[in-house]
Amino acid sequence: MDRRAHLQAARLYLVTPAIAPDRLRAALAAGVDVVQLRIKDGADDATLLREAAVVRAAATAAAALFVLNDRPDLVVACDADGVHVGQDDTAVADARALVGPDRLVGLSTHTPAQVDAADAAFAAGLVDYIGVGPVHATPTKPGRPAVGLDLVRHAATHASVPCFAIGGIEDATLAAVRDAGARRVAVVRAITDAEDPGAAAAALRAVLLEREQTVGIA
Repeated sequence: MDRRAHLQAARLYLVTPAIAPDRLRAALAAGVDVVQLRIKDGADDATLLREAAVVRAAATAAAALFVLNDRPDLVVACDADGVHVGQDDTAVADARALVGPDRLVGLSTHTPAQVDAADAAFAAGLVDYIGVGPVHATPTKPGRPAVGLDLVRHAATHASVPCFAIGGIEDATLAAVRDAGARRVAVVRAITDAEDPGAAAAALRAVLLEREQTVGIA
């Protein structure tokens, strides 16, 4: 798989804790292009490696990208396609050194200055994509204030790096995020909490692609 070409074409990114394989396979089959395993609360390496194997197998079967959260040191051991780090996690230069030149490095951004800095890091080959948000307040990021749609607009207008809007994005909010310029989104609860994760993923993808189909964006 050409990871960067796949990333450029990606539209729907799922961030998930440990998940039942059948639910993950359903989401991937319905149009999730990237899945990030994010296990918080100090999980030990053995647990992380075990859950990563589940995600790796499902992502491989679906020809999707698999990203590990926060742990560039385990990316190779997990056979992940890349790592995602936050502003207060491993520095992107250090993450790049750990994962090597061929895997992906993603970075969370919360302000226009952080978006602009990440775009410079993209030009330097340190960052491959960014998360932009949280657009809306979300319990997955307690204490992190919502940035609203203005940051999505800034990223859509000024950034060359592939951008995934994230934070409280679901059926009711996706159209506004899309219309603010987001071509790619990342979601958590909209799929992980859904009764039918496949149907949820398909519905999100349809809304996201609606504008591209209307205006003919490739």
